[in-house]
Amino acid sequence: MSEFNLLGKTLLFFGVMLIILGGIFLLVGQLPFLGRLPGDILIQRKNFVFYFPLGLCILVSIILTIIFRIFKH
Repeated sequence: MSEFNLLGKTLLFFGVMLIILGGIFLLVGQLPFLGRLPGDILIQRKNFVFYFPLGLCILVSIILTIIFRIFKH
């Protein structure tokens, strides 16, 4: 019975995390500057568009590093 208990808690955890992540995506989508950060790579051709948000990746990495360091100590 404990295996089902653990599975239930795990599924509940991932469900809550997905809800939080969805809310974050909704809020971030309303910020106008996030699609045009310095360092973002945008290549547009006739039938091809490539976008890699390098600036956003670096920004998120720095923010998460700070958050994890705060909670670690």
